[in-house]
Amino acid sequence: MLVGLVLSAGAAPAAPQPSFSDEQSVGALSDDFWEPTTAADAHSSYVYQAATAIGSHDCTSHNCPGTSIKLRASSDGGSTWGPLVFVCGATCKNVGWQFDPELAVAADGTLYAAWLNTFNPGTVLSKSFDHGRTWTTPVTMNGALNYNDKPTLVVSPSGKDVYLTFDDKTDDYSVVSHDYGATFSAPIQTNSDAYEYLSYGGTITPNGAVYFAQTGEPKSGAGSEPVSLVRSVDGGTTWTRTTLDTSAEPPVCTFKGCYADFYSSQAVIASDLNGKLLYAYAKSTVAGGAKSLYVRTSSDGAAWSAPILVNARGDSNMPAVAAGPTAGDFRLMWQDNRNGANAWNTWYSRTTNGGATWSAPLRLSNLGSGAPYKTPAGYTFPFGDYGGLAVDAAGTNFAIWGEGDGIYTGGFTGGSWWSRGH
Repeated sequence: MLVGLVLSAGAAPAAPQPSFSDEQSVGALSDDFWEPTTAADAHSSYVYQAATAIGSHDCTSHNCPGTSIKLRASSDGGSTWGPLVFVCGATCKNVGWQFDPELAVAADGTLYAAWLNTFNPGTVLSKSFDHGRTWTTPVTMNGALNYNDKPTLVVSPSGKDVYLTFDDKTDDYSVVSHDYGATFSAPIQTNSDAYEYLSYGGTITPNGAVYFAQTGEPKSGAGSEPVSLVRSVDGGTTWTRTTLDTSAEPPVCTFKGCYADFYSSQAVIASDLNGKLLYAYAKSTVAGGAKSLYVRTSSDGAAWSAPILVNARGDSNMPAVAAGPTAGDFRLMWQDNRNGANAWNTWYSRTTNGGATWSAPLRLSNLGSGAPYKTPAGYTFPFGDYGGLAVDAAGTNFAIWGEGDGIYTGGFTGGSWWSRGH
């Protein structure tokens, strides 16, 4: 294997240069799949992928969700895949639409899924005990809220403790279940400032501390954005918020149908087997400028390292991070347009020394054709929302991301693509 080194003064060598398979489409090219996510079972060879399937419904009478969460499973580490199934199709009759899937796997193999059943009740949770073939009736957790959006799911290894965070247009809330997701606490507001927070990733450490990585947007409109961390060390009874950095005001997205804050800063977090935390985020130092990708590390969630620059090429967006099976091993994925203003790609890098140094970025979106929005330089904007990264017990990466999402343009369908490698 070719070994590529990224060195900084006095630092140890970074991880060996990774190798991935060619990217592959999730479903057919005619499918309009976005908001993809993935999860790997750390105790078996099962891997799962889920996406929001635009215009896909399970009922011929059309009273099932018109846009639905669909999932597929692999029992052999991604070599082959079962069929795409509705997580809650006919069971969710009279629900208008579903978005924002989240997946997690407990140590006993139980698969957890959370998603939006419209904004009200918003986030729901369901479980599968047969690798995604059948699902329990969704459980709601909105309490007195009549709107919530953008959930992030964290599950303890036993599966007993389930944590979610979401926003209600103006504030951030967290809920917890200590009975395997059967019931949830009332939503607890985690902020009291002038920002609306959106969560993009979460983790639980071996000692049970729970973390959600979030970024804020001013409730008053435009302005700089706090890069934030929400933490609970008492099982979700109380939460504390820390601002780790600040990103300058992002440019407004003027692409047809694009929501204005598409380019806002985003943050994700992972923890390794010893509880070391790695927090990755996209930050701009100039209003309206491109964002670079940074990481910070911590051994206790309270004291954090100085920012470490991972990528300064193009405009970094949609980060995802996962821990590997050994201490100090973290993998990072993101999208940027270093190849041109309308030539986006998905990139991957790895550290084996706790974030001090990183392997040279590897382009995962390596096919220059195969869809109308693909060129040898990359895929066109608007790229698909979000992405996911998971690592199995053997250290194999499973990366998934969205490309050329036609939800905004109506001119063509977009797709979710994935790759695996070491």
